[in-house]
Amino acid sequence: MTTPGATTREGDEASEDHETREGAGGHEGSASGGHAGSRTAIFAALAANVGIAVTKFVAYLLTSSSAMLAESIHSLADSGNQVLLLVGGARSRRAATPEHPFGFGHERYVYGFVVAVVLFTLGGLFALYEAYEKFQEPEPITAWRWVPVVVLLVAGVMEGLSLRTAVREAGEVRGEQSLPRFVRTARAPELPVVLLEDSAALLGILFALTGVGLTLLTGDGRWDAAGTAAIGLLLTAVAVVLAVEMKSLLVGEGARPAQVRAIEEALPGDGVTGVIHLRTLHLGPEELLVGAKIAVPDAITAAEVAHAIDAAERRVRAAVPIARVIYLEPDLPREPPADGDRPDAPAAG
Repeated sequence: MTTPGATTREGDEASEDHETREGAGGHEGSASGGHAGSRTAIFAALAANVGIAVTKFVAYLLTSSSAMLAESIHSLADSGNQVLLLVGGARSRRAATPEHPFGFGHERYVYGFVVAVVLFTLGGLFALYEAYEKFQEPEPITAWRWVPVVVLLVAGVMEGLSLRTAVREAGEVRGEQSLPRFVRTARAPELPVVLLEDSAALLGILFALTGVGLTLLTGDGRWDAAGTAAIGLLLTAVAVVLAVEMKSLLVGEGARPAQVRAIEEALPGDGVTGVIHLRTLHLGPEELLVGAKIAVPDAITAAEVAHAIDAAERRVRAAVPIARVIYLEPDLPREPPADGDRPDAPAAG
């Protein structure tokens, strides 16, 4: 017996900012650390980067330091990236349409991927090009010699405050996961992007300080170029990591193992004897599609099947609140195939 499964979208009225995340130990994050927390980190990073970009560029105009120019472009790229993340978050909350019946949740992943492209081209490649030019014609820093050092130290404090905000917001949703694991496994792109950008910004400031400081001490402009090259390589590496993570989310990732187990445990109940197979897919960071073929008793009426499906959906949403789109197909329990009938069984003879 195969009957069309019931599909509901209960919970659409829930807050757009609701997000559930489980940590390494099975911890489930609360809505308090969802998209609203991401926006807090983005706004903090944007405010810091705009001010830092202007200050660094003024320092470049005064000193002609290539490291200062690379750092100002880096901060400018970060500012643009934060704007992109805010735009992606706003566009992802648009209501579903007949052409896009599952909504626009994936737009956050699209804009996250664009961030990686911007960071690679505007940040990394520009810094490497500027380093190459500086190596060809190295110049010592003669005017306003200590301005870059002061500017970089102030920028380091501001970037550190921005990173602290991002770490605090991430702490509310990552559970017991380490920050590197959280960046690799998070389904929402904003916090991992801000964490990576702020961490790269602090390292970039350290590279710039080293290059500028050695140039001031030795009078050799090639140290300034070396600091610029290190910034370029750093930004290129971060961009590649971001691109890989965003590509995986764009292609489509399923629920985490702990969430899959919770769904499998929640489905059986009155009128549902087991799960034949289960598939999940993130439609967005806070919206999960669940498709399952469930086993029902053979002596059951259509009305009982419908009631059993409704009850199963409620149990799934109680266990995993982001499971907002659920398709359940009832079927009869099946005997496991004999060894010789299994596709992976060794050939006879």
